[in-house]
Amino acid sequence: MDLKSPGRDTGAVRESLGAVPADAEVVVVGGGVVGLSVAFHLAEAGVRRVVVVERDLVGRGSSAKPVGGVRATFSDPGNILLGQRSLEAFERFGPGIGLRQVGYLFLCRSEEEVAEVERSTRLQRRLGGSGRMVSAAEAVGLNPYLNGDALLAASFSPRDGHAEPALVVATYRAMAEELGVVVCEGTEVVGIDLAGADIEAVQTDRGTVRTQRVVCAAGAWSARIGDMAGVPLPVEPVRRQIGITPPEAKPPTVPFTLDLSTTLYFHNCGDGLLLGISNPEQEPGFGREYSAEWRPAFDKAAQVVAPSLVGRELASGWAGLYENTPDHNALIGVSRQVHGFAYATGFSGHGFLQAPAVGEVVRDLYLGREPFMDPSPFHADRFAAAAPVRERHII
Repeated sequence: MDLKSPGRDTGAVRESLGAVPADAEVVVVGGGVVGLSVAFHLAEAGVRRVVVVERDLVGRGSSAKPVGGVRATFSDPGNILLGQRSLEAFERFGPGIGLRQVGYLFLCRSEEEVAEVERSTRLQRRLGGSGRMVSAAEAVGLNPYLNGDALLAASFSPRDGHAEPALVVATYRAMAEELGVVVCEGTEVVGIDLAGADIEAVQTDRGTVRTQRVVCAAGAWSARIGDMAGVPLPVEPVRRQIGITPPEAKPPTVPFTLDLSTTLYFHNCGDGLLLGISNPEQEPGFGREYSAEWRPAFDKAAQVVAPSLVGRELASGWAGLYENTPDHNALIGVSRQVHGFAYATGFSGHGFLQAPAVGEVVRDLYLGREPFMDPSPFHADRFAAAAPVRERHII
């Protein structure tokens, strides 16, 4: 199987586009799901001349390759609130985005994991979440692929599930453009002009856009954009890979299932399954070439928790990029050093599922309004202070 991530194909796009706008009230750097959500929410609030600059095609960066999970099952209060708010938006979008609220099932195989997940579940419920602890037998009842003898307990959050990222990206783009947002594909940011601490323009390989406001939503490429403005954004790209099995005749519908001990995960994908596992040995970098090197680790983990998945044939697969921060929490905020520079990046695998709420938060920060939740724990300056708390519900 020779499955490589699509490369840049911007020639035809450049020919079909008009000139890059000469000026904008705000330039959003990054045409993924987060950037498009930010652009839509700004335009919806009445901000005019919103320009999205995307180096490739819209949705072809990290938004093209997530596993599609949508959840509010986290250990960090801010992540829980962002997840819940986003779930409300996904529910409003309805079946048009392929939303399947089959739940999330986090597997616990040690007493430490049980205690940790119990604490997280109590916090989630205090904040209005749907999660609850279930026994090993109940977990197998929810997901017959599982080996109950390997489990001590699990948490199940029925409101969570998965959706199709490409459909969400297309939805946000359509809504944004209907409100007048200009999306410039095949347009790479090559510099940001500053006059002291003030932004004057964004330089692209297709021309200059005069502006005093920039929102960095460039995902795995955000550190470079931050450097252009003199704003440190500690974002590191890391490759993640998944595989899709061939269709089954009558596959059971299962929750999005994750093993905390090994980071193995799987869920339904059409009539097949999406399979994956994080690789802690993966070196950082922008490579998105697909390989089968993740399969031995997946099979070793599956042998314990889901033996029938060992050695499963794959019909397809892909590699994408996580945009990791040191504590695996996002960077959301407004620079205290450079006037007019905001950012929404570094989601460490959670960007798709948090994008609707993040668009709202950035809109309110831009307009000087109080957001629905306190975003200050996500400010990039947190790494200069005491060690931040690491999100535990990650893969």
